[in-house]
Amino acid sequence: MAVSAPKRLVIGITGRIGSGKTTAADYLAEHGFGHIRYSHVLADWFKEDPEQKSELQVVGWDVMSGGQQQELNRRVIAKIDTDRDWVVEGLRHPVDYRSMKNAFSSQFHLVYIDTPQDARWSRLHKIARFRSFEEFLTAEKHPVEQNITELKPFAELWITGGDPLQQLYEPLDNFVASIRKDKQ
Repeated sequence: MAVSAPKRLVIGITGRIGSGKTTAADYLAEHGFGHIRYSHVLADWFKEDPEQKSELQVVGWDVMSGGQQQELNRRVIAKIDTDRDWVVEGLRHPVDYRSMKNAFSSQFHLVYIDTPQDARWSRLHKIARFRSFEEFLTAEKHPVEQNITELKPFAELWITGGDPLQQLYEPLDNFVASIRKDKQ
């Protein structure tokens, strides 16, 4: 009896600012996953610098509040080809989850990284992303960030993040292995 090839995986990564989303996504990318970030698609769409996070928050909120979240999701999904596994970083709204689930059905799996605020602030301050705690809080309280916790119930894996970020790797490895085993 021939064994069919396992279907590709599309893993979404969500969590608050500084939770470890990029570290987790980069880790999966190092292990063969294509990597796409909502922020990069948004930056490309509006010709913004993807490293200017505060500007992207404003643009992201304009998209979200202006009813264009579906269009953003369409653009993200259009970049995902069928030739490999993918990690999609930065889902921020239940619409993002529903769009991914509708597009990829049982191939889509959501991971929520839940990291305490003090660990996130410390990490981001250390890399000079924010100069002050007040600046960090302003970014964290931005309206575009407020729907992230609504994604928790959809997550198939919750990881409590902290330092070192490498502690994300084992749960991700186990999760991917479990999904692959279930799909065979």
